[in-house]
Amino acid sequence: MLLLLLGIIVLHVTVLVLLFVSTIVSQWLVNGGHTADLWQNCTSGTVFHCLASSSNEWLQSVQAMMILSVIFSVL
Repeated sequence: MLLLLLGIIVLHVTVLVLLFVSTIVSQWLVNGGHTADLWQNCTSGTVFHCLASSSNEWLQSVQAMMILSVIFSVL
């Protein structure tokens, strides 16, 4: 029984770490000179240029849910 409880705790800590990493990491998609993530899109040619991600409703809802999930996970 103690081993099962320890496994559940390790699983929850792992999920929490992955949640933090996926929210904070700055590059989800890397394609040559172009990187994209949840917060901004960057290109690196002769000049490194970053633009905010599009303002689609689904993207804003994903951003809000990621932040809320981090807050509720900590609580």
